Order: sequence, then C-alpha cells, then structure tokens
Amino acid sequence: MNKYWHVVTLGIQSTLVYRVNFLVRALFGLVPLLALILLWRAIFEGRADANLGGYQLAEVVTYYLIVNVVVALTAVTEDDWQIAADIKDGKISQFLLKPIDYLSYRFCLFAAGRLVYTAAAILPTAAFLWFQRDAFLSPASGTHFAAFLLSLCLTALLQFFISFTMALLAFWVLEVATFIFILFAFEYMAGGHMFPLDMLPPTILSLLNLTPFPYMLYFPVQVYLGRIDGASLAQGLGIQAFWVAAAYLLARVVWGRGIRHYSAVGG
Repeated sequence: MNKYWHVVTLGIQSTLVYRVNFLVRALFGLVPLLALILLWRAIFEGRADANLGGYQLAEVVTYYLIVNVVVALTAVTEDDWQIAADIKDGKISQFLLKPIDYLSYRFCLFAAGRLVYTAAAILPTAAFLWFQRDAFLSPASGTHFAAFLLSLCLTALLQFFISFTMALLAFWVLEVATFIFILFAFEYMAGGHMFPLDMLPPTILSLLNLTPFPYMLYFPVQVYLGRIDGASLAQGLGIQAFWVAAAYLLARVVWGRGIRHYSAVGG
C-alpha cells in the first residue's frame, strides 16, 4: 500500500499546481446554480408554502445546493481524458512492466484530485450555502446524514469506475470524446442534475431506476433530504453498492480485453 499512498502524495503535489484553476472553476460553477435557485424562487414567489412536484421551496433550494456539493466531491474531471491519452500515446506500457495496478493507480490520482478540488472549493461553496441559509435544510436525521456520507463514497466509486471503463475504449477507437460526451449527457439528464427525478412521471422514473444514473447523483441527495428512509433506504444503498460492484467488474473485464488487444512499437 505504500506505493499507492506515494501516488496519492504525488497526485496532490501535482494537482496543487492547478489550485487557482479549481478555485475559479468552483466560483463560476456557482453562477448557474444561482440562476437555478433564482428561477425556482420566482416560481414559488407569493406562495412559499406551495407544494410543486412534491417539493416546497426550501426542499428545492436544498436539493440544488446538495447537488453542487455531491458534484464537487465525486465528479470525474480530467481522469478519463488522461487515461485515454495514456493508451493512445503508449504511456500505458510502463505500467505493464511494473508491479502496480493501473486501475488502483488512477483511482489514487482521482482521489488526490478530489481532495485538492474540495480544498479549493470549500470556502466559496460554504459562503454560498451561508447566503442561502434561509432556505437550506439540515439533514433529516443523524441516520440519514450517515447514510448520505456512505452513499457519497459509493457515488464517487461509481463515477470513477464508469468513467475508467469508458476511457478504456481508447484500446479500440482512436477518439473517445464522443462516447465520453454521450455518457455525460445521459448522466446529466438521468442523474438528476437538471431537476429532481421524482418530478417525472412514475413510469419514466421506474425505467431510470433500472439504470445506474440515478445513483450517481439523485439518490444521495434524496437520502440527505430524508425522502428515502427505512427499508427503502437500505434497499437503495444495496442497489447502489451493486452498481459499484458491477462497474468495477466491468472495468476489470474491459481492461483485460483491452490489454490483450493492445500493442506498442518503437522505443
């Protein structure tokens, strides 16, 4: 484990170079969030106690605020592009000759990047939450907050494994950008970025729940809000853990097939 801890340390040192970029990205990321909150405040204007789509104003505002927190802590940024570049440029060869697991290596770099990004984004995000404190709800209970933290960890793993697998398509295709953008579009629409998924018709929501996308964002936010509890909470965490395990196994299978297909020439 020492070598992977060393990778995390090197990843933090390398990523710290971009700390100002992360701070600026976090600041500008709050602009569309503010626009969404102002839009919903306008919708609820004059009827603050109204119930739209099963949500009151405070729940809607809290939903988008927690979405921003979950994205900051779990989203994959440049990792998939870097993995694809390693394969295209032949840099992957050095890992095949050393006693290091490439998936674990990349996960250490992903974790390091999230730590640095969180450190850079924590002040502007905390300030934004403070200014929205009139409509920001605390966790439904201590149990829900603990389940939210667990779900947050599973979300990060799911995000990483799916992005890792998508990047491995570089073993077979020259450019993976199209596939990555398609995945991002599905995740953005079916993961609950735009609006809470339970505002959709029940049939569509049931179909979406058969995919991993709601568990990449929507589910942990719902846990925080306390809209999932009891047996449904345990079942949801179990399903999320299942998708994490399935994504991990898929990543391993695709990696194994990709390595057999991979060839490097030159020196």
